[in-house]
Order: sequence, then C-alpha cells, then structure tokens
Amino acid sequence: MTIPDDYRIISKQIFALKKVERGYTGRTLYVNVDTGVIEERPVTQQMKDVFIGGRGFGVWRLWNAVQGTTKWNDPENEIVISSGPVGGTTNYPGSGKSIVVSLSPLTGNVIDSNAGGYFGPYLKFAGWDAIELQGKASEDVIVFIDGVKGTVQLLACPDTDINTHVFAEKLIHEFAGSDTPRDIAAISTVSAGAGAEHVRWGCLNFSFFDLKRKALRIKQAGRGGTGTVFRDKKIAALVVKSPAVRPDSNQPADLKRLQEVGARINKEILELDSSQCDMRRVGTAHLVEIMDEYDLLPIHNYKFGRHRESGNISSPVWRERFGQNMPDGCWLGCTMSCSHAVDNFPLKTGPYKGSHVLVDGPEYETTAGSANIGIFDPEFVLEMNFYCDTYGIDTISFTTGLAFVMECYEAGLIGPEVTGGADLRFGNVEAALEILHQMGRGDGFGVIVGQGIRCMKETFAREHGADPVFMQDIGMEAKGLEYSEYVTKESLAMQGGYGLALKGPQHDEAWLIFMDMVNNQIPTFEDKAEALHYFPMWRTWFGLVGHCKLPWNDVEPTDNAQTAEPAKVPEHVDNYCNVFAAVTGKEVTPADLIVQSERVYNFQRVFSARMGLGTREHDAIPYRSVGPVTVEEYESRAERYDGQLRDQLNVDPVGQSTAEKVAILRAHREDQYEQLIDAVYKRRGWTNNGIPTIAKLEELGIAFPDVAEVVRPHQ
Repeated sequence: MTIPDDYRIISKQIFALKKVERGYTGRTLYVNVDTGVIEERPVTQQMKDVFIGGRGFGVWRLWNAVQGTTKWNDPENEIVISSGPVGGTTNYPGSGKSIVVSLSPLTGNVIDSNAGGYFGPYLKFAGWDAIELQGKASEDVIVFIDGVKGTVQLLACPDTDINTHVFAEKLIHEFAGSDTPRDIAAISTVSAGAGAEHVRWGCLNFSFFDLKRKALRIKQAGRGGTGTVFRDKKIAALVVKSPAVRPDSNQPADLKRLQEVGARINKEILELDSSQCDMRRVGTAHLVEIMDEYDLLPIHNYKFGRHRESGNISSPVWRERFGQNMPDGCWLGCTMSCSHAVDNFPLKTGPYKGSHVLVDGPEYETTAGSANIGIFDPEFVLEMNFYCDTYGIDTISFTTGLAFVMECYEAGLIGPEVTGGADLRFGNVEAALEILHQMGRGDGFGVIVGQGIRCMKETFAREHGADPVFMQDIGMEAKGLEYSEYVTKESLAMQGGYGLALKGPQHDEAWLIFMDMVNNQIPTFEDKAEALHYFPMWRTWFGLVGHCKLPWNDVEPTDNAQTAEPAKVPEHVDNYCNVFAAVTGKEVTPADLIVQSERVYNFQRVFSARMGLGTREHDAIPYRSVGPVTVEEYESRAERYDGQLRDQLNVDPVGQSTAEKVAILRAHREDQYEQLIDAVYKRRGWTNNGIPTIAKLEELGIAFPDVAEVVRPHQ
C-alpha cells in the first residue's frame, strides 16, 4: 500500500518476510523513536527455553535495556509487546492475548499488563515475536509494520485528535489501503488517548475490526500506566498489517492434535457456558450480583461489600444492553466470546456530547468500580467506560483513586477549595465525570487525582495537612498500584494475593477468595502459602504463551467438582499441556508449566530488587484491605466481628468500646498477614525479606552472573 501523503516518513527498513515456525518467528523488532533506528534482533534458544514468550520476552528485553536507576520517563525505558508461542492460534479459545511490559509511572517497577484485540497475533504473523520501543521522539510518531510487504516505517503523525475512538478508526481505514471489510480487518492498532498524557493511569487500547458490526472495537492493557509511557515517548500509535490468518498460521508441530484438544474445549463452552458463568451473553459482568451476595462488592472505597442498589448495575441490566444477537470475541475462533459491547450509546457529556458511540464493555471491574464510588446508574457506567477508553485511562485506577478522594472529602481531609469546587461526595455523577474530563483535557483537580493514590497521599498531607496515617489506612494502593475491585477483609489468602503480587494488587495473579473465604479449602498458613505459590505461577503461564485465563476456569467440565483438585480444573490443565506441545513440539507436564512460570516470576522479582524494590516492606498493604479501619465499618458488621473476637481471640466484646474492638482486631489481623508472608516466602524459596535465594535461582537455571549480583547482598 501507499502511505497517505500527510504521514511523513522519518525512517524505513525492509525486512525479509518470515513465516512462523512452531509458534515463533525467531526475531524481535526494535524501534528507537528518537534516533529512527529500526533493527531486527534474534530470539535465541535460551530466550525460548527460559522466558518462553509474551511477558517473559518483555521482562528479558526490558532487563537488558534499563539500569537500576532508570526512571519510567527516561528515554532508555522500553515498552515491549509480545504475544507468545501459542498466541494467534484459532483452534483453542482465548489465544489472542498481547502482553505489555515496561517500567511503571505508578510503581517505578516492572509492570506487565495484558490485553485482547488482534495486535499481538498480527505482529507475529507479520514476522515478529515482539516489538521493543525505546527513546523519546521530538514529535508524535506512528510505527507501521507491514507484514505483507515486509517493511517497518517510523512516520510523523499529523493528527491532533488522538482520542482512540476517533484516531484508531481513522488509522485502520487509511492503512488498510482498501474499503473492503476483510482488508480493514487485517489492520490492528495500539494507541492511547489524550488523557494518558496528563495522568499516570494511562492505558493502551488494542484494536480489532468487528466484521459483524463493521466497526472498530478495542481492548485495554489497563494496568500500571503503560499508556502514559507510550505518550511520554510521543508515540501516537502502532499499526500492524497482517497477512491472512489461517488455522495453521502458527505452523504448529501437530495441527491435528491442536484441533482435537480445541474441539473438546469448544464443545464444553457451547454446551455448558449458559448454565455456568454465561460468558457468551454477559461476560465478566455476571460477577456483580455474585460479589454483592458474598459481601465482596466494593462500596464507598471498600468500606462495605454490598449495597441495596447493586441490582441496577448487575448482569440482567447488561444483558438487555449488549448486542446479544452476536457473541463477541476479541480474537478469531474464540468461542468464549465474552467481549461484549453496547451499540449506539448517546453521550451526554464531554467533548463528544451528542455523539452515538460503541462502548466496549462494561467488564466487571469497571462496573464494580462505579459501585466503589457510590454510583449505581448504568448510564454513568457506560459514559465513564467510554471516556476512560477513548482518553486512554485505566477504569480500575480511575474508580479506585476517585473512591479514595471521595472518602477524604467526606472525612474533611480535603474540601472544595482543594477540589476546585467539585463536591466529591460518594454518588455524585456530575462531579465524577467532570474529574474524568479534566484528566482528558489536562486541567484542574483531575490532573492531581490522576497522579495516583500514592502521590495524592503525599500531596494532601504536605499541602493540606491531611492525616497521613488515616490516608495510609484507606488509600487502596500497594506498591503504588491501585487495587482492583474486590473486598478482601475476610480472605487472608486474597490479601496475600494482592500484597504479594509482583506488579501490585491485581487479581490476575491470584484470585483465592472463594477457595479461602467461601469454601474454606485452604485453612492453614501452609495451605494458603501453597495456593499462593501454585496459582500465581499458573496464571503467569497464560501471559508467557499468549493465552487468556477465562477458558481455563470460567467454564468447567461437568465432573470437575469430583476431581481431586477442582480449583485447578485438571482437565483444562491437561488441555494446555497438549496445546503447548502441539504448537511448539515440546512435550510438557503440568509441573513443567509451573517451572516455566517460576523462572520468569523469580527473574521478575529479582528485577524488582534491582530497581531498589522487591523486598518485604514493599509487600505491605493498606489496612482497609485487611479489616475495618473506622468505627462505622466495624459497626456495619458488628455481629461478625464480635463473633471473631470471641471465637478466634477469646476476647469478650461486651463492655469494650467500638474503637477498642477495632484496635484488638487490627493487631490480630496484621499479625496474621505477617505470618502469611513468612509462609509464602518459605514456600517460594525466598529469604525472609522476600528475595529469591541463590539456591532457588540455580535450581531454576537463572542464576546468571548479573542476576546473582543483584541478589547476593540480600542473602
């Protein structure tokens, strides 16, 4: 195709077209957006053996690009995007993931975030296992990878409206070189809107063309501010053009085996999904009423776990709103089809007021985040969802951060003189949307909010005299990352799942609430530590190979409950062994998959230590995630907490003030968390300060000289 005239070519390289072999192309693409250097870098056998792909490739490339002193906004910081060897298969559902790795503006540490959409698979089929982006451009640029012609170009971007729903739509049509839907569908983009320039919560939007709707769709790599890094580098977009995708595009070692295992899971999904999680009709939003029932839905900055109005934003509402005549998948051949959207939604606020737009979602996290700020209006959820997406702002951090602000406002720590006059009480729809639009414009109090809870705590204490101890208790961030949307007070294992997660409190590493709180399957510290070893390693594996985790346990075989370890869904674990072997030709056992993840997981923990982080103090969590901070919280569940004082601590609550009971319970729960950390570190082969031991690194085959140099002072 011919590049449109208004996209000036800064640099260009021609590369040999290269097919995938057993899931790999054998090379990665490096682009320096400052110098214009575009080069091919080899994927070594060691990279495949140790780091597998996806997140592993990203962490390895980033390790070699930065120093321990590198900051997120330094030119040498990279954004690395990779799929993984299984990524892009159309034979097994959920194989369309892209994983982004960078240094985070929120945490200063390594962040990994995954997204659906077509970019990662298309990048591979265009000839590249990963793309590394480094440097800081002097003007907005686009990187265009043409996998049909074998060219990579760095282009000057003339566009001024870079908000995703406008910009990405324009790009896919212009770079397709044709108005034929199939040609347009061969294009995928990565972009971040104007909001990502002004806040640290910037997300990346990964696009795909919905052939049924004839419209652009997007999925987000939301966590950790990768969109902020993207815009700090003045990257406006990545555009990839893929050759036609076929069932054998990955050139698997055994296509028949891959098709057989795919047919088995696809049959389960089509027959069982409607009676289980109903992902094909409502997606993750089905969790709203379940979390509310179990007192786990975050309300008013995680103070409470249920609300009488939660039904207003529960799954029946979204079933009515979604385009239900079309199961929606964010990758070809995914029968899970959980990527739903609302069509022709009329915007009521902001720069696009009056437009009728497509809203991707809402997912559970976005909907639950609305409950967390006390808003139970589906119109608000959709308006907020759309603007967060097009501005390039993570919905989780936005709602969790705003919930913190609202509690500070209601507690009198800040007032309207701080917020620019905004009445930031829980439930104020108008004020919440105004803060969001300020982030999009880059003005007002919204910019302060968008720096994240950790920065806000410092600012409110320093400039407005707010109580730092109280803010530490209620500021729902750990490691600098805002919490995702679950109340963890009655699940010690889930508190550990959040606090011990490498990147910060995100549920995609370990979600153990039901095993721990509801089913009491892991009662001892050792049981919890074992779960906090296995499940983070297992979930890490999906990010290494390019899989989505939803087909693993959001549909289950009919006899799964009768298996020895139903939480692991053993039939599906066996499926993944077959999928990996069928694609790569390397036979593996379930234990092998865990070891693959252990290598990358431990390496990433060492990476954290290299950045001056990754020790025990950084695994601390705010007390709000452990137990009741305020008298109001305690009294909302007084019968439960009084019973715990009697049964667990042998303390008679009669005659004790609520404040005294809060303090007694707190001392106990904080001690429980510290004992949990001890047990988890021991199970993982780490020191009592949270650093992998030399022996553990040698066992995993990753005690490379520069890795050992980092950990040796901590032994």
